[in-house]
Amino acid sequence: MNTFGIGGSTIEAELKAIAPIAHLATPIKKEEFQARINKACKLMRSQNIRAVYLHSGTNLYYFTGTRWNSSERMVGAILFPNGTLQYIAPEFEKGTVLDFMCIEGDVRCWNEHESPYKLFSDILSENGVVKGEILIDETTPFFISDGILKANSKFILVNAKSIIAGCRMFKSKAEIAIMQHAMNITLEVQKAAARILRPGISAKEVVDFINEAHKRYGITSGSYFCIVLFGVDSSFPHGVVTPKDMEEDEIVLIDTGCVLYSYISDITRTYVYGEANDTQKRIWDIEKETQHAAFNAAQIGNSCAAVDTASRVVLESHGLGPDYKLPGLPHRTGHGIGLDIHEYPYIVRNDETILAAGMCFSNEPMICVPDAFGIRHEDHIYMTDEGPKWFTEPAYSINDPFGISKV
Repeated sequence: MNTFGIGGSTIEAELKAIAPIAHLATPIKKEEFQARINKACKLMRSQNIRAVYLHSGTNLYYFTGTRWNSSERMVGAILFPNGTLQYIAPEFEKGTVLDFMCIEGDVRCWNEHESPYKLFSDILSENGVVKGEILIDETTPFFISDGILKANSKFILVNAKSIIAGCRMFKSKAEIAIMQHAMNITLEVQKAAARILRPGISAKEVVDFINEAHKRYGITSGSYFCIVLFGVDSSFPHGVVTPKDMEEDEIVLIDTGCVLYSYISDITRTYVYGEANDTQKRIWDIEKETQHAAFNAAQIGNSCAAVDTASRVVLESHGLGPDYKLPGLPHRTGHGIGLDIHEYPYIVRNDETILAAGMCFSNEPMICVPDAFGIRHEDHIYMTDEGPKWFTEPAYSINDPFGISKV
């Protein structure tokens, strides 16, 4: 088998060789959460916004450091432009909210038979807001926004993207450092996964190994997600219901990541176990060329749309596509990443967001060949004042995806 770093080891040996390193990263400090609130308030004042509702989930956590999962009960916080923060929660959850709270604020409560939406309206009224536009976290469930409007029909609910994305799109050095550490761990897991491959291994065996390997590195939750596809299954970007076992000389596609201090890693590697044929080699090399074209287009001042276009220009030059036609690229070139695996900005034709320092996003212009295979190289970029930087170096070659022969 003319490959480097693929096969030749065992699950037991690879797990035994792993030592935990996740603890070496530094979590976000309270001062940074407060700085985020300060930035949001500055944006609110510049846009004449009177209140923003932050719903439980990643947006509430991003600004307040308060971890709370969304459910059928309204839990969130209202932020006013003067920095006042008022939480809303069920009365019986008040003690837990206080325990999870990072940035302090009054916790206004409602009992089970009472309306949280009336309480929401009352809080706004107490702060001089009785009508007009209120910005709502776009992840807020419909039942909550509907309840707010029924409690006060004078409110006009508007998407809070201008404030939330206006902060979250721009990662700090501390955020990038956490993401870098998570990406490093997942890349090492990818290398280990390649080494355990053998003909007949099932996708589930590899998924289970990747989950355990993340844990051995100190990621207590294991894999955040994991897609393992062999052969024709790899032509479906997000997998199939019943993945096939691996056979000699076929494509292997592994897409996985983990969560470290709430930030997510996400890396895909594609290669062949055995001998790659001419078609596999050709498409693999085109994918590499396409990924690099997207990277080179990701310059300060360029738009997200321009990066997506750069991918498609390369593909069309090789007779693939055009647009979303197959064989070719059936989806956008990339997505933002941070606390959510998919967040702003999106590297797609209709996103005219201008790239700026601090933005982080995937570069994954996958090529799908129907009824045959798919090739996806996925690495992530963080923007600096000097231009794009890789979190992880792209795959080297189809027979040496991890660049072992370069060492």
